Amino acid sequence: MQLFIGGACAGKRDAVTARFPDAVWCRLAPGQRLAECQQALVADTPLVITGVLEWLDAALAKAENDALRQQWQGDMTRLCQRADELKVPLIIIANEAGRGIVPMQPEQRRLRDLNGWFTQDATAQAEQVWYVRHGLVQLIK
Repeated sequence: MQLFIGGACAGKRDAVTARFPDAVWCRLAPGQRLAECQQALVADTPLVITGVLEWLDAALAKAENDALRQQWQGDMTRLCQRADELKVPLIIIANEAGRGIVPMQPEQRRLRDLNGWFTQDATAQAEQVWYVRHGLVQLIK
């Protein structure tokens, strides 16, 4: 799996499109399980998963942090295993949120926490992690 991370409008989508022009794109929908992206896997065709921040935002009211994290960790492991079996390059595009700024609203702080934990978990499973800023792409793992 590869993770592309950066701020809003940093050039993540363009960087991924340039590297994987024939990819299938899957936008996470509110309430969708990450593992459901397996339905979009096509052998030997890259799969790009987007919409992580909005997906996490929709999950704020559903469950507590530990339960959400355990769910996506298991889903991510299964998704990566299935992608490996089908020889599918798996790419996740994630937003870097906050850059250290702590919002006053508790739900916005929780969203940034969830996003940070998600990107840490994705980084742990990723073979490569790319940081995108101002259209510049840097390999950081």
